[in-house]
Amino acid sequence: MIDEKGQVLYVGKAKNLKKRVASYANLKGLSTRILGMVAATADMEFITTHTEVEALLLESNLIKELKPRYNILLRDDKSFPYILVTGDHEWAQITKHRGARSRRGEYFGPFASAGAVNETINALQRAFPLRSCTDSIFSTRTRPCLQYQIRRCTAPCVGKISHEAYEQIVHEAREFLSGRSHRTQQELSTRMQEASSNLEFETAAVYRDRIRALTQIQAKQGINIPTLGEADVIGAYRDAGQTCVQVFFFRTGQNYGNRAYFPAHAKSDTIEEVLTAFVGQFYADKTPPSLLLTSHEVDGRTIVEEALAVRAERRVNVRVPHRGAKRQLIEHAVNNAREALARRLAESASQRRLLEGVARIFGLETPPERIEVYDNSHIHGSAALGGMIVAGAEGLLKNQYRKFNIKQEDLTPGDDYGMMTEVLTRRFSRLLKEDEDREGQQWPDLVLIDGGTGHLHTAQQVFADLGVSDVGLAAIAKGPHRNAGRETLHVPGKAAFSLEPNDPVLYFLQRLRDEAHRYAIGSHRAKRSQKIGRSTLDEISGIGTKRKRALLHHFGSARSVEQAGLADLEAVEGISNGVAKAIYDHFHPED
Repeated sequence: MIDEKGQVLYVGKAKNLKKRVASYANLKGLSTRILGMVAATADMEFITTHTEVEALLLESNLIKELKPRYNILLRDDKSFPYILVTGDHEWAQITKHRGARSRRGEYFGPFASAGAVNETINALQRAFPLRSCTDSIFSTRTRPCLQYQIRRCTAPCVGKISHEAYEQIVHEAREFLSGRSHRTQQELSTRMQEASSNLEFETAAVYRDRIRALTQIQAKQGINIPTLGEADVIGAYRDAGQTCVQVFFFRTGQNYGNRAYFPAHAKSDTIEEVLTAFVGQFYADKTPPSLLLTSHEVDGRTIVEEALAVRAERRVNVRVPHRGAKRQLIEHAVNNAREALARRLAESASQRRLLEGVARIFGLETPPERIEVYDNSHIHGSAALGGMIVAGAEGLLKNQYRKFNIKQEDLTPGDDYGMMTEVLTRRFSRLLKEDEDREGQQWPDLVLIDGGTGHLHTAQQVFADLGVSDVGLAAIAKGPHRNAGRETLHVPGKAAFSLEPNDPVLYFLQRLRDEAHRYAIGSHRAKRSQKIGRSTLDEISGIGTKRKRALLHHFGSARSVEQAGLADLEAVEGISNGVAKAIYDHFHPED
């Protein structure tokens, strides 16, 4: 159905198109929403297919492509990420991969989100300490990075491990990712026993720690069914006229993460209709697994299975489990859908739209729940200080603001890049030590830097050195002549760009930038005032408030006290001979 401007309003299918179209002529049986659609329809286009399966596939593709206003719509254009163990370098790298599989190596996945991949890689590196750095960083290292210090890497870049031993770890990681985790664990246990028997206790301790890490990974997988193979678990929950669909990915019996979706639909659409439309559109451009477990029946299940089989080029089953471990998986997915929908309903619509806009322009998978904004403040390098503000779905989180007094003594005065390096290094080094498993709520989804290309490259270098790859990064630079509304945005891997001056997302980013600047410069002024209020007399042991006041009243200034002779100091009321000598010796140590 098409309106007078040529915009597609609705895409539908039916065995008997004549009856289906005629049903829209009976206006008494139509809802207000559908009446509006019929009234707006100026033209119709018909396509005949050979089979119902072809019709279902075509309908899903057209809805995905055209996004008609009156269809149930899944707004999702993100491809799924994979874990890649590279095969094009002498020392294999374990990394996140998205897009065409053009690089040589082994791919494991798909995972539900980049966050699920990063979480899995972080956990894997505790059991299989493989490098995650890029080839360029690997080739230029001269000393081990922080990943080696926290035992997440064996530092092959500087020869801390032999190639044979490294390849053994690579093999074990591949075995684990292929679903043979118990075999890997048994092999490590055997080696630990052998090392212990040979009195090689340090080596045995290394194997012990890796076995513990493997056990923790398996414990964190949640509800797992080793015999499940590959399956997607889809749970839907409906409330207040909205529906959340949670998809859990299981591959080789392991949980590869989950993602929440909020399809756009009419309040009159049933949860079964929403779930059916979701399945069709979700797998329109993705290969389905051999088994789909759903919380509700899918309309026309047989036809849907045939259509999915065409996509996968093998048999696909769609089932609603009613008991046992598979039912537990469904209940787990529905509970997650309920909680995600409650959070969404609790958020203000305007704030959510702004965060969705931020995710869109910076290429984030989901709206950020925590944004950290950084800015520096100083006067010719003095009283240098870095500030961090935090924002989220509830607005500014002022109790989580932080300031960083710049400690590097060899820093060139006014070196903004050096200051930013110190601030980000201190912040994320501490995060890695205190919450390396990302279990807390302190890890940001987006780091926004007040600055330009140089500041962005500085932050990228810090993240590369620390092995932080799962945090969004962007910079916002002031416009020409510092005009608000003409800011330039910088994102890694993309050309600099600007938003329309009246874009609400730009206003939001400006407010965050201005708040970071206000906090940084306010903290700097407080530090400067405190420094100005201090006197060189405060550094002398035994000089309290009374004696300092007496000295300043007598000489007029701290500099005059510094230049005074011993006899002059002894003449001040309340200053004994011993105190006078202590003051004189403090300012004249060479005497």
